[in-house]
Amino acid sequence: MTAPIVTLTTDFGTRDPWVGIMKGVILGIAPAARLVDLSHEISAQAILEGALCLEAAVRFFPQGTIHLAVVDPGVGSARRALAVRAGGQYYVGPDNGLLSLAFAQTPEAILAVELTTTKYHLSPLSRTFHGRDLFAPVAAHLASGVPLERLGSVVTDPMRLVLPAAQRERDLVRGEVLSIDRFGNLVTSLTEEDLGSLASSALVVEIGDVRLGAPVSVYADASPGRLGAIVGSTGRLEIFAREGSAHARLGLGCGAPVVVRGV
Repeated sequence: MTAPIVTLTTDFGTRDPWVGIMKGVILGIAPAARLVDLSHEISAQAILEGALCLEAAVRFFPQGTIHLAVVDPGVGSARRALAVRAGGQYYVGPDNGLLSLAFAQTPEAILAVELTTTKYHLSPLSRTFHGRDLFAPVAAHLASGVPLERLGSVVTDPMRLVLPAAQRERDLVRGEVLSIDRFGNLVTSLTEEDLGSLASSALVVEIGDVRLGAPVSVYADASPGRLGAIVGSTGRLEIFAREGSAHARLGLGCGAPVVVRGV
């Protein structure tokens, strides 16, 4: 039997010991687990950024993978803690929308449970570190073969993030910047499908009051230092500056309006 994979996504960074402690908890319960770090550099408390990270990654992991994600500004509050089975994979984390973009990718029905069965938690349960005391042990017990249904009571209304829908008009589509990656690229809500909905095959991308021209095929199609637009590896339209930062160049961030026009 192949050892289970547990991925970890947090906003903890790696300066402090928190990620290592979570790994220690997991390995203490499920020593055969294979641990994969997706990212620990999610901006502090940036739920949408974490959700986009998971959304981009999970389809590249095999069935049975357990995705543990902790970006949890509501830790210790009345927010629920969840484990979800969707598309043959598992998701463990706070019920704040963090998991929802990932499990929404499956057309199949999901099963979500609130983590109320305390025998699968550490005790005492810290009010400030549920990653250690709640989410890591639950992920480890899943990796050890504990059925999802034993972890708590079924819920039918997990919180879901709703991304801004593309606003289509006759010859254009409107969206906005969702996140900024470490290269300073502005990742937008517009997808390749949204661009394909325009009748014209000749497109012009505008962000703020800057007109960029048509999306390019590769970053190198733009001259060094020049701004451009491209459909990136996640299928979303990105605004970039070749060998630079579009975020720094434009002074724009999340929420900035983006328009693609057919010409």
